[in-house]
Amino acid sequence: MPDKNQNADVPQLDSKYRKILIASMRSKQIQKGARPRVNLPNAKPTRIALAEVERGLVQFDLTTRPAK
Repeated sequence: MPDKNQNADVPQLDSKYRKILIASMRSKQIQKGARPRVNLPNAKPTRIALAEVERGLVQFDLTTRPAK
């Protein structure tokens, strides 16, 4: 059964670790003054960032390391 938070439009994350990395970058942006894309009253920047990532509101690119 698919997760109810995931849509076909949301980019797929390959691990929970990557989700946390993306959310932490977004959290830092919010702390520096970026406007939140979701309305969560009394929520800290980290929780807001996680909600944004889960809803597919944060754009990101998956890159690979170049071969040596």
